[in-house]
Amino acid sequence: MQQDALISAPEPARIKRVARVLIDSSVPHLDRLFDYQVPESMLSTAVAGTRVKVPFGAQQLPGFITEVLEDYASPIKLKTLSKLVSDKVVLHREVYEVAELVAQRYAGTVWDVVRLAVPARAAKAEKEELQEVAPTLPEHPNQLEHYELGPEALQAWANGDTLRAVATWVPNFYGSWPGFLLDACRPVLARGQRVLLLVPDASDLARLAEHLDEHFGKDSYARLQADDGPTPRYRNFLRAIGGQVQIVIGTRSAAQCHIPQLGLIVLWQDADQSHREQRAPYQHAREVALLRSTHSDCSLLIASPSRSVEAQRLVATGWATELKVPRAVLRAQTPRVVATTNDFEMERDPVLARARIPSLAWREASKALETGPVLVQVARTGFMPALACQDCRTLARCPACQGPLQLGGSTHHISCKWCGEQHREYRCAECNSPRIRAASIGADRTADELGQAFAKVPVISSTGAKPVRRLERKPALVVATPGVEPVVDGGYSAVLLLDADKMMAHDSLRNTEEVLSRWFSAASLASHDGVVVLTGTPSPAGAALVRYDPASFAERELGERRELGLPPAVRSAVVSGPGAERLIAAMAPQLREKLAVHGPTILDGPPIEHRYVLFFSYADGHLVTTSLRALRARMSAAKDPVVNIAVDPDEVL
Repeated sequence: MQQDALISAPEPARIKRVARVLIDSSVPHLDRLFDYQVPESMLSTAVAGTRVKVPFGAQQLPGFITEVLEDYASPIKLKTLSKLVSDKVVLHREVYEVAELVAQRYAGTVWDVVRLAVPARAAKAEKEELQEVAPTLPEHPNQLEHYELGPEALQAWANGDTLRAVATWVPNFYGSWPGFLLDACRPVLARGQRVLLLVPDASDLARLAEHLDEHFGKDSYARLQADDGPTPRYRNFLRAIGGQVQIVIGTRSAAQCHIPQLGLIVLWQDADQSHREQRAPYQHAREVALLRSTHSDCSLLIASPSRSVEAQRLVATGWATELKVPRAVLRAQTPRVVATTNDFEMERDPVLARARIPSLAWREASKALETGPVLVQVARTGFMPALACQDCRTLARCPACQGPLQLGGSTHHISCKWCGEQHREYRCAECNSPRIRAASIGADRTADELGQAFAKVPVISSTGAKPVRRLERKPALVVATPGVEPVVDGGYSAVLLLDADKMMAHDSLRNTEEVLSRWFSAASLASHDGVVVLTGTPSPAGAALVRYDPASFAERELGERRELGLPPAVRSAVVSGPGAERLIAAMAPQLREKLAVHGPTILDGPPIEHRYVLFFSYADGHLVTTSLRALRARMSAAKDPVVNIAVDPDEVL
């Protein structure tokens, strides 16, 4: 009877063409491909990489065809594609495969990765005829020729060999950092291949585009950033994937853009937090570039004025070649760096050496203003961004919402940062004193004080709210917060780094590394014969700046984290949300053995949420992230409470 049943069982119906579709859904248990029958009307146009709409339950969902199967025997009856949105191929196989790798590494969904790789469609741009534009390669000395192993790297890229490198950029070598990045690209461009350059934010992108316009020609590149608007962004995306340009520049989302014959990926300032995607699965552009370099066998250059601990790990493991300037040459090209708390200054005047603007800083600023501008980097914006009681030192808070109080200007009333309510007759909640003091000094207050001290010199303030991009090289005091320091052709005569102790005081695993990166970025704006003055208590980070040696600090930091078992010496994940406790409890014993689980920490509710921190080795990384991804998908299918997973986040403690 069993044989008769097998003989009588009908064979699965064979379908002429079946499309496998990635649907628009971030739901974890729907993170897979769905099969749809291709109707006769779409047989020639519905190909892999095109946009479609498909029936899904009672909805019509957008998606991408990832694969087309011919003469397919389906065990179930398939629904039919509803609509071909566009016959333009926008999701290439390489991008989809890298998206799968990124989703696996970060325990996320493939759609969450793909939606960042392929921008929203602009039908108008698809109708335009795009022209191929070849860049004009400038002839000038290559900055990399001055670096140890730099000539060898240039030759490898010229030969088409795959070489991955980490470079510490040193200013004043015949050009700016955009020139340095494009010097690395020149041998790749000369052999007809294409390059991808990734920068942290819009201001860096604008400066890079300005350099390209001047030296390589306008329209010689495609710029990918959301701020350009949907149509210009999509047009540039089509130019990039169509091979109309050899140079593609962009911010973090451009890391996954398809580029034919990609020879080199360049990542600038990988320690900048702007490279981290703020939406799930929270991938970092550096890790995406690493995965893509390995998957597509293309070269990679990570460059920065400083050195991240992650980049140092790549050098230490031998995965990347270190490109650095010899110490003898370094001293001639970098500004002099002095600390106000060195032995000489402490002995000379121990009180003023520890002041917010020490006597050494005043002297160097006065001297530098005779020849050019002086940059003053401060920690925070505002006039007095934080207040405290003069008598008991209790931080001043709003009686209405408990938010921090601030003084917006020299003539303004005290107001709350959170609710905005003004307090004309404030009294301390602890001692009832009406007297207040500044708990923190902001950029506006610093500019006001310096303006009074140097009355004959203009004072320019540059903050995130009101950034100044570029200045002429004339005597001026420029007060800026980190990341928005104006560029001066020829460099600043002096750079004063104030509030060092306040910057270093934040309780964070990566804070010291990030502060040092800001210092080196500011120091790189000084002229080679200028001076950089660092205030604050002596520290290893300050010593690295004085020696102009960020690599030694990164190496020291990596060694300490190895001893303590902290990232990036190990990998990490933060599991949080109402369902976190349930996910941890559902782990198999074999998986728990490979994890160091810390927690739970109870987060403020309702609902009650738990937070766990997991540490695991790189060798076990694939197993751990795959298991976390599967557990969350299972919980999603069972409609269990929501759980959030952030793998290798910037902050874990």
